[in-house]
Amino acid sequence: MYLVYQPEGSDEPQRFKYLPNKLMAADRELLERKTGRNYRQFTADVADGNSLCRRALLFMFLRRDHRGLSFDDVDFAWDELTLEYSRGELQRMRAEVEANAPADARAAALEKIDEQIAEAYDEESEGKASLPIAE
Repeated sequence: MYLVYQPEGSDEPQRFKYLPNKLMAADRELLERKTGRNYRQFTADVADGNSLCRRALLFMFLRRDHRGLSFDDVDFAWDELTLEYSRGELQRMRAEVEANAPADARAAALEKIDEQIAEAYDEESEGKASLPIAE
């Protein structure tokens, strides 16, 4: 999964690889402090579109390159920050839909996922795709 930040006026988006189960303890604790949620709830809320959680996640990534950045400095328009599934994650979702979706909804769901797979950002060394929520 990728957190993609493209502020108005920028030519290229900043793409941060977001693997909830791979974040270090210090990062998870920072996110818990900033949002008041335990980490598992935080990851679910990020996936559900919670603004505070997405802001905290962007802050964590930006702070890696800008050590003096404060949380209050991080602000964005809603359309400047998106969460995108990787090609591997989408392929895993497709397999689950193919195996479990009701027959009457399966074809439409697979068509939509196939469109997303065709457009998905792909990184060569992605490895095995995992769920976007901490396990």
